[in-house]
Amino acid sequence: MKRILVIALSGIGDTLIATPLIRQLRCLHPAARIEALVLWPGAASLLASNPNLDAVHQHPFHTAPLLDSLQFISRLRHPRFDLSINTHTQGRREYRIIARLIGARERLSHEYENQSWIDRLLVTRSLPQDYTVHGAVNNHRLLGLLGPVPVMPPPAYDLTLSAVEKDWAGQLARSLGVNHGNALGVHVGSGGTKNLALRRWPLDHYLQLARRLLAASPRLNLVFFGGPDELDAHARLRARLGSDRVHFPTTPSVRHAAALLGHVGGFLSVDTLFMHLAAAVRVPRQWVIETPTVNPPILPLRPDWTLIPNPAVAGRNLDFYRYDGRPIAGSAASLQRIMASVSVDAVEHALLSQPPAGPVFPVTPTTA
Repeated sequence: MKRILVIALSGIGDTLIATPLIRQLRCLHPAARIEALVLWPGAASLLASNPNLDAVHQHPFHTAPLLDSLQFISRLRHPRFDLSINTHTQGRREYRIIARLIGARERLSHEYENQSWIDRLLVTRSLPQDYTVHGAVNNHRLLGLLGPVPVMPPPAYDLTLSAVEKDWAGQLARSLGVNHGNALGVHVGSGGTKNLALRRWPLDHYLQLARRLLAASPRLNLVFFGGPDELDAHARLRARLGSDRVHFPTTPSVRHAAALLGHVGGFLSVDTLFMHLAAAVRVPRQWVIETPTVNPPILPLRPDWTLIPNPAVAGRNLDFYRYDGRPIAGSAASLQRIMASVSVDAVEHALLSQPPAGPVFPVTPTTA
């Protein structure tokens, strides 16, 4: 094959999940020109220095005028791609329509719950997605549609940060007094597409947890990560915590945020982009609060992390969310109750009792 396109138009985290596939494509086709197509600027940023890609194309199909999108696709069509791969978890049919318009000779995709005869006209080969395995494994299985492929080694994200980005993060971490032994990173957000903001753990819960942790350890620093969507939440936390051991750094890009994550000793979030970034830079400890959208395909791509169970979800994740382009099932009030069911006590206990080497920071559980 001479020209290959990896289509990763869903979330930025899903783009990171696609990087093991990109690496394997380069191993299988070392002389091919391999390109990627993404929706979000942050996704393009994450792939910008990927050594296995020759080009990264970004276009806001969700907001751009139709004519602009068609002109963009037209420019991609020549010379013609030999292969395009719609990576997991792109359940919306629009993603497969885009692949058809780009017109690679072979177009691979997964089959989702909304599969119909129309999809068989949009792609040339497909196989059912598997909710029991990681998205990286789902992506790898697509290659088997073209013939035998080597056994995939344990997948890992490819995120290559520049020396400039690492130096920036190191200088900021030193100025804040933050290091692996004394800092917990936190992301209070959860994405803004569909109704995914409803899977946030309540901000008051984060506030209670922060107060307990700060009271329990005079050495602990809390570093709250986020972007524009978290500015209001961060302002509220800053006003109510009022501690010089609580930091809300502004990062120039998602890559700078990833570099700074490399300086914290633990990280707490729900399943969101920052969860994947923390796994990519191998934060020593990682905890994920279970939401209705947690399923094996989108878990952190690392073996050593901790899920904090949600008693209201109780293993019924697929009853709430599937990769078919639809929002989380349930009313806003019911989803907020589900997330509130994860107690502050449960999260505090998980943070302070993480095996095998003990807590990253020296704290003891409080009874507050």
